[in-house]
Amino acid sequence: MVKIQLHGEKKSVTINAMIDSGATEDFIDQEVCNKHGIKMIKAKNPREIYLADGKPSAMGPVTYLRKVPMDISSHRELATFQVANLQNHEVILGMPWLREHNPTIYWNDKRITFNCEQCTTWCLNSSPVAYAVPEEKALEENLITRFSKIQAQNGPTAKSGPTANNQSVKVKKLSTEARVPTKGTARAAGHDLYANEGTDVPARGQAIVGTGIAIGLPHNTYGRIAPRSRLAVKHRLTTNAGVIDSDYRGEVKVILANLGDQPYRVENEDRIAQLIIEKFDNRELQEVTQLDDTERGDQGFGSSDTTMDQEVKGQKAKQKMEINEISARAFGQCYPKGETTGILRWDEVDNEIQLETINISTELAIKNKKNNEDQDVRDTVPREYRHLLDVFEKEEKMKVPPHRTGIDLGIDLEEGKTVPIKKV
Repeated sequence: MVKIQLHGEKKSVTINAMIDSGATEDFIDQEVCNKHGIKMIKAKNPREIYLADGKPSAMGPVTYLRKVPMDISSHRELATFQVANLQNHEVILGMPWLREHNPTIYWNDKRITFNCEQCTTWCLNSSPVAYAVPEEKALEENLITRFSKIQAQNGPTAKSGPTANNQSVKVKKLSTEARVPTKGTARAAGHDLYANEGTDVPARGQAIVGTGIAIGLPHNTYGRIAPRSRLAVKHRLTTNAGVIDSDYRGEVKVILANLGDQPYRVENEDRIAQLIIEKFDNRELQEVTQLDDTERGDQGFGSSDTTMDQEVKGQKAKQKMEINEISARAFGQCYPKGETTGILRWDEVDNEIQLETINISTELAIKNKKNNEDQDVRDTVPREYRHLLDVFEKEEKMKVPPHRTGIDLGIDLEEGKTVPIKKV
């Protein structure tokens, strides 16, 4: 990634470009051109863009071109770009640019040197060296540029507030250490939100974590703060109160709820949640005295999950109860750590459902006993405990074992007194 400056007809824009030897053309994002007044020229012959596997890319087809003065440090040229809907980057310098200028790239110190004869003669004003920008920093700077406030041509003045004409999402850093939200992949639904402070989230509790940013959302949209899958699965962290209204201009804060039994430490710049921009219908509510009839009517919680028998002549449809059963083994696998719980059994008696809870360990013991009824006790007792086989005999013991010195335990009882309480 290298910082470039593009000079439009009325203004210039600074942005980071990706140098990509795998790209067969030099590309610029159509939204960047529209937003920064970079005039495009309609291509005579629109072209499709293909991926390495031969399939058409979602970026194309290319219908416009653009020639624009471009600076890379002190290196200036008139660059020709194919205008496309880029998904991951704003500008891509591909093989045509690399072949024309043939720069030397030093990967260890991220240095780019324009030392070919053409560049030293025509392109350079002073130093032939430019330095790459770390990719993470470059993407964050590009997001700020992409979300920067650009006034719509027929939109309101700054005092009027946003309208439907202005559909950009604006991000403002409230502190220099804050990070602008980023997307994990090109087609991700949400932007990752970063913590701007270290915070402890107690077990079975919650904490409010600041992000250090404020956002301005387009008309008829709101921001939904959703949990990150990794935190939810590995640490049982979710989010609460996750709606950001389009007229809110304060700091975006995330309420992290810890559903686990262990506290969780959030460090500064950790990804803690994701921001999803969603549209909504902002029409007014209308009060009426009567609503339209529906098949469901006023049936409440869970009514849509209940199946109904067909109506019989002169009789109301009888509700049919459906109960899903689960085996003790399957239920036990849901609780590998051994939490105390039970399973539900049911039986129909006199047209009524009777329910019964059974402890899982008891159920498993009963099933294990049934499965091992025909086995010899020697097959179920480990070899090192064979000298204690009499303890594992299935028959009921009718007498106490013989006295053994040093092993017998006894409690001396005295007539007329209660049983003594003492350590054994």
